[in-house]
Amino acid sequence: MTDQPVIIVGAGLAGLFLALKLAPRRALVLSRAPLGQASSSAWAQGGLAAALAPDDNPDLHAKDTIEAGAGLVDPVVAKLIATEGPARVLDLIKLGVPFDRSEDGALALSLEAAHSRPRVARVSGDLAGRAIMDSLIAAVGVADHIKVTEGMDAVALAQDAQGRVRGVLCRTPGGGVELVTGAEIVLATGGSGGLYAVTTNPKEAVGGGVAMAARAGALIADPEFVQFHPTAIDVGRDPAPLATEALRGEGAKLVNANGKAFMERYHPAGELAPRDIVARAIHRERVYARGAFLDAREAVGAHFPQHFPTVFGACMEAGVDPRIALIPVAPAAHYHMGGIVSDLWGRATLDGLSVVGECASTGAHGANRLASNSLLEAVVFADRIATRLREAPAPAAAAHETPATPPALPPEARAALRATMQNDVGVDRDAHGLTRALHEMGKLTAAHGEANELLTARLIASAALAREESRGGHYRSDFPAEHEPRRTFCQETKHAPAPA
Repeated sequence: MTDQPVIIVGAGLAGLFLALKLAPRRALVLSRAPLGQASSSAWAQGGLAAALAPDDNPDLHAKDTIEAGAGLVDPVVAKLIATEGPARVLDLIKLGVPFDRSEDGALALSLEAAHSRPRVARVSGDLAGRAIMDSLIAAVGVADHIKVTEGMDAVALAQDAQGRVRGVLCRTPGGGVELVTGAEIVLATGGSGGLYAVTTNPKEAVGGGVAMAARAGALIADPEFVQFHPTAIDVGRDPAPLATEALRGEGAKLVNANGKAFMERYHPAGELAPRDIVARAIHRERVYARGAFLDAREAVGAHFPQHFPTVFGACMEAGVDPRIALIPVAPAAHYHMGGIVSDLWGRATLDGLSVVGECASTGAHGANRLASNSLLEAVVFADRIATRLREAPAPAAAAHETPATPPALPPEARAALRATMQNDVGVDRDAHGLTRALHEMGKLTAAHGEANELLTARLIASAALAREESRGGHYRSDFPAEHEPRRTFCQETKHAPAPA
């Protein structure tokens, strides 16, 4: 076993759980922000899906995952995460995560859309992400084998002459750059929702890991599949606060401005239809000026502060009391199903590079992620990567060069990109809008160089234009029907970023 540490880029759930599981192997975690900040994991309200109930089993969970994924879920991966998920929940309990319990002491499991059984483990209704992160951060703080370096913004991968990944180039707090090398580089960089003007993600989540891997020549899969959460709270905040899907699981209804429920016009499952269908329904109600609101007055009412404190707090800050008023909602970029291709052990297609969490494409989510499967996938694959790397032999030494530093996108250019993605690469797409989006991205690249967020945005828009069908989270109004299921694979020609 090598003395070189495993370098983990990203300090969300996937990165920190992996670091803990690597013991006694040394791990160096590179975090862009102080631990717990700018991580989507801490904002996850739903929880972690696992077949833990007496009337549930991994086969049922895998079946639900496959059905939600609109024909593109890898059934082997679906069965893998469903089978290993319960053990990972027990790992989190051992780390101190205070999952909700019923009166008899059993885990209190919630029902979410497209699940056939209640199987979502939660904390205080909608605080799962924060509680899990708090427990992981506490455990990392006392782990001798883990070092965390904050303020490191990863921007590029360093490779040797054979293409093996040897290190990661980071912008530092002082404005310089630093190359950090290790035995294995693991990207746990999160998602891409910040590319959109309306998102539930941190604005910094702009697909940097996907861009770094693509620029180095890694295979990317299904970048066009972006999941839009149906019920972001529409109160003008950036990022938008989230009204968890569990509210609809508890019986809350989607209504228009006249108080009339509308979901049964779009799908027989009504409020519990798959997320892509609910998101498009809300989008259309808004486009047709009927408005969209979540009515939880009867389903939750006076219990809001205790059962859903995060949603309650966000609403009250905006002057909306959800106990007595309708909650205005809108679809928001929420989760990127596509990403860096991963095998069953978290390996990317480049030697020396592993990927875990939202930046990875494992085949678990297909075209439409099943609710609360994201945290599940993250912990299952983090455990598998740790198992593979704990006793891995040292890679042979080899010379490598410091990669070129991609240009930074100025704030006004980033705002223009987010508006373009929102308007033309959003819930409802067509060839005209996607072509226009790619043209605008080309102009931004010509003016500022190919920043990482521009590269990831181009991959999403290009794949969306090439997929002339509608499937899962990808809806083409000019091609509304489904065709034969196929995944999208793309690979950039290895290149240095264009100069700014």
